[in-house]
Amino acid sequence: MKKQSSATAETTVTADRVIGLTLGALGVLAFSMSLPATRVAVQQLDPWFVAFGRAVGAALLATAYLRSTNPPRPTRSQWRRLSIVALGVVVGFPLFTSLALTTHTSAHGAVVITVLPAMTAVFAVLRAGERPPLLFWAASIGGLLAVLAFLITSGAVHGALSTADLFLLAAVVLCGLGYAEGGALAREMGGARTICWALLLSLPVTLLITLVAASAHPPRADAAAWSAFGYLTAISMFLGFFAWYAGLARGGIAQVGQIQLTQPVLTLLWSALLLAETVTPASIGAALVVLACVVLCQHARSARNNSGRNR
Repeated sequence: MKKQSSATAETTVTADRVIGLTLGALGVLAFSMSLPATRVAVQQLDPWFVAFGRAVGAALLATAYLRSTNPPRPTRSQWRRLSIVALGVVVGFPLFTSLALTTHTSAHGAVVITVLPAMTAVFAVLRAGERPPLLFWAASIGGLLAVLAFLITSGAVHGALSTADLFLLAAVVLCGLGYAEGGALAREMGGARTICWALLLSLPVTLLITLVAASAHPPRADAAAWSAFGYLTAISMFLGFFAWYAGLARGGIAQVGQIQLTQPVLTLLWSALLLAETVTPASIGAALVVLACVVLCQHARSARNNSGRNR
């Protein structure tokens, strides 16, 4: 009976990990076009309107979802944690990336985003109590260095840190915090409800700032800019988090978060399609190196889990 219970538990853990990684990959795919879409939108729309207007639109979608599912309201403790999620992914990341991409390209932004998986893992330790093994950290750093080397040699990085770079760094720190807190909270509330309640919690602020921004700079743009804004609203700010937070909750925040190492390369590919930026064959090599590091990250966690069960 004990052997059968152990096998069942191991199968459940493996299934959760596979489902978590699959959902995480879908989330990364959804987020990978965020920077190019933001770059397109802020060329014609005020960055404050782009940052907060998409949160307002996503909050309307969240309202419809919550009314159709009628979930229980968050507890007082959960509301406090939702405020951290809102600060990170509803306000912080959209605002600072919008401000940065008024002057920087999305390819340049992809450079700074490479530190997001490591930042998410750090906050997973601080906020969610996870303890990744040493091999996990080594593989994460290896993937980070591979992407940075690729982006530097491809010319995406040049010059010293600018104000826009500082905006991007602030975006990454806040996003890592929001990812880790949201992933931990999704274990209790589910991924969809976590982002929906965070969007509604933020609505009084996001709506006010959106109205002020629209009043100061009336939103006028062509179809491309509005399409980018629509993507940021429905996919990047809303549906992408359904998969992402569910994946973090099922597969582990630090481990699933490392799938983000593939995001900079994907972002460059989207940049080439949307903004006509050149993507060299070296991107294929970089992608393979990064994917190898992601696989090593998963192996490190699996090895630790197996070691723990054999004790």
